[in-house]
Amino acid sequence: MSELEIEVFRLGAHQGTMEVGAVARQLGLPVEAVRDATDRLIARHLLRPRPGAPEGWLVPVAPETAAAVALTPVERSLRAQLAQVEEIRAEFTSLGSLYAEIQQERRHHSPIEGVHGEKAIVELIDDAMIHAEEEILVCDTSRAGSAGLLERANARESYAIRRGVQMRTLYQHAARHEGATQEYIRHLDSTGAQVRTLPEVFGKLVLVDQRVAFIPHGDDMEGEVVIRDPSTVRYLRVVFEHSWAQATPLNPGHFGTPVISAEAKQAIVRLLTEGMKDEVIARRLGISLRTCQKHIAEIMDAFRADSRFQLGYLIRARLGDARKLSKTTIDTVVFDAVSAPGKDT
Repeated sequence: MSELEIEVFRLGAHQGTMEVGAVARQLGLPVEAVRDATDRLIARHLLRPRPGAPEGWLVPVAPETAAAVALTPVERSLRAQLAQVEEIRAEFTSLGSLYAEIQQERRHHSPIEGVHGEKAIVELIDDAMIHAEEEILVCDTSRAGSAGLLERANARESYAIRRGVQMRTLYQHAARHEGATQEYIRHLDSTGAQVRTLPEVFGKLVLVDQRVAFIPHGDDMEGEVVIRDPSTVRYLRVVFEHSWAQATPLNPGHFGTPVISAEAKQAIVRLLTEGMKDEVIARRLGISLRTCQKHIAEIMDAFRADSRFQLGYLIRARLGDARKLSKTTIDTVVFDAVSAPGKDT
């Protein structure tokens, strides 16, 4: 608002009524300039024509009243826009529900789905096990985990087993010496569930009823891949069965055996021949570096080798032909050496 408009409104408010020509004379300004100012004030509802008076006579309007008149159409427009916002929000909300339903249905039919977040993964595994009808196959490095997750896993697996679902679990040999695994074996002792161990497992896997499998997500440390494709699930089951056939049963009271010790040494030698360092081997087998190096020392003693280079030479010498070097023949040579009479395995 200009200074002239403010001055004209001040005079009108002071006098209660005004005439354009008289105001022009009071201010010493051209009539046209004053008329332009009063026109703008009339447009803002701050002046209105004086009823019954000749043209040019005006009366002031209280600013609150003028504001109410000026803002009414704006507020009406805002209310209309807010109503439109609510209408659009309601439409998108309904679409959101539809989308959620479709995604839920898609999860049950999509052959491969990536899932992120521990909560979402645990809920999917819970749902799969709760609806299991025939079998649950699990492969993992050990039974390690938070107390809450282990308690939840025990509950869902016990529920499945009580309904007659067969359960088989594969762990690494190192898990035999973990308290969580030992407690789990005692928990399952009377249920009919089976647990076996290997020196090294092929990876993590949960497979339910040959219809759905859960494996780690290669690019997401906190993610899993849910597989429902029948061919892929069957293939993963074959991989599990192959490892299961080679694994050693784990029963309460028999957590460590000479066979387990020999198998651990066989695995270590295989990994040594691949050029792996002690730290990597320990990590692969789920054992401490100290335990790994203790096994290596016992292997060298069994072969009466003074160095690892000599150990490699002696193993190849017993094989007789470098072309025969394979997992099976290496395992046989190592087993014979560490199981020979007088050796503490």
